[in-house]
Amino acid sequence: MTFHNVRLDPDYERGARGGPRFKTTITVLSSGHEQRNGDWQQSRGEWNIGYGIRKQEDYQALLEFFLARNGRLFGFRFKDWLDYIAVDENLGTGDGTITQFQLRKQYEPAGFVYNRPITKPVMGTVVVKLDGVETSAFTIDHATGVVTFSSPPGAGVVVTASFEFDVPVRFDEDDLEVALQYVDAGSIPNVNIVELRQDLVELNP
Repeated sequence: MTFHNVRLDPDYERGARGGPRFKTTITVLSSGHEQRNGDWQQSRGEWNIGYGIRKQEDYQALLEFFLARNGRLFGFRFKDWLDYIAVDENLGTGDGTITQFQLRKQYEPAGFVYNRPITKPVMGTVVVKLDGVETSAFTIDHATGVVTFSSPPGAGVVVTASFEFDVPVRFDEDDLEVALQYVDAGSIPNVNIVELRQDLVELNP
């Protein structure tokens, strides 16, 4: 997957509207009951960043960014201001052998746990703890979100991490259509971005 390790302008990020989306197939039976199938195990975020474009200068900056990404070809980082911080997230439990753990954020509404893999941590924000004690004996891959320890955590040792993170995204169109005469008049163009999936190896025991 072609990806540029750059972040979209924070003004567009703050003005973005959107969020996570699932894909569910629903079949309505003759009885009126439903059969529902979750086609995606993980959500895929979608946002419209056009709300951050208020002046012609905004458009020019976005145009440069869009051209540098070749439209939909190259991915980039996006900060979702509604969800970008993780605190003391459980990454798994050591077994004395495993040295790598995938960053993740857990959501636990009403006892149901949803694990979200984090692949784009923000540099300089990752703090890792072993049984609640901070450690520096690890490296972090900022392209995949994989934590690698210099020696495996002992059996039963709980691995946690706190960090900020971005979302890997791409533009959803190959053309950028904005009516310039209406930019300064407050028109809201549609500039859509979608989250990119990454193939992950389940590391966390």
